[in-house]
Amino acid sequence: MAQFVPGEVLTAANLNTAINAPTLNNQTASAYTLVLADAGKVVTLSGSVAQTVTIPAEATASFANGTTIGILSTGNASVTLQGASAVTLNSTVGSGSAVSLTAAYTAAQLFKTGTNTWVAVGSID
Repeated sequence: MAQFVPGEVLTAANLNTAINAPTLNNQTASAYTLVLADAGKVVTLSGSVAQTVTIPAEATASFANGTTIGILSTGNASVTLQGASAVTLNSTVGSGSAVSLTAAYTAAQLFKTGTNTWVAVGSID
C-alpha cells in the first residue's frame, strides 16, 4: 500500500506501485515481527525451521485500522501467527489464540480491526 506525504508529487511510478500487485517481503528467520512497511504486502515464509510471525502492539507499530497483511508459507516448515502481549488475534480458532498455517503453500490474511485487535482468516488451525 503506497502512502504519500504532504507536498509529495504523485509520479507514474508511484501510481503503478499503488495499484499493482502487493510487494513480497521474503523472510527465512525463525522469528519475524511485522513492521509498518509490511502494510498491504505479502510476507512470505520460506525457512527450513519452524517460523513465528508476531503482530506487534500498537505502542511498537501503529498500523492504521483496516490494514491488511498477507502471510504465505512457501516452505515445508510450520508457521505460527501470534500477537505480542496486549494484542488480540481473533480467528475461527478462537479469540486471543495463536494460529498456525495448515501446511506448506498455504496462506492467511491479517486484518487490523481496532487498537491492538486483528483478525486472521485463511488456511489456519
